[in-house]
Amino acid sequence: MINKSIILFFFIQLPLIVLSQKDKSDSGEKNSETLIRNVLSEQVNAWNNGDLQLYMSGYWKNDSLKFIGKNGIQYGWQKTLDGYKKSYPDKAAMGILSFDEITVDIISSDAAYVIGKWALKRDKGNIDGIFTLLFRKINSNWVIVCDHTS
Repeated sequence: MINKSIILFFFIQLPLIVLSQKDKSDSGEKNSETLIRNVLSEQVNAWNNGDLQLYMSGYWKNDSLKFIGKNGIQYGWQKTLDGYKKSYPDKAAMGILSFDEITVDIISSDAAYVIGKWALKRDKGNIDGIFTLLFRKINSNWVIVCDHTS
């Protein structure tokens, strides 16, 4: 016959085990969110220093990268960089970038989506809009695999 103290032990321990697993999951999500926010912060710094190449390090360097903007869907890391260079040929055109009202939703251990507002302050006129980014964790790094900016 099973000892009552063994049964009591399992009834007490099982919820604790479940709660500890939830804490680990929450911790992983917070860490992922921090890493994703760091990517965005590094992009802002690179942009504001006029460094498009470094700005693009936040994106998946792959032909399957998707950038959706006013001109439709653009595929590929290099084509996305070329598009940025065409639209922002110099530091004056780039202006000062800021991101605001950012929300990060972790979908799984290797996927997240981010929604936020962007703004450029420039001498030739300020512009702003909204973005939705799909991040994936690829080779242990969080990178943007799809960017829809309007």
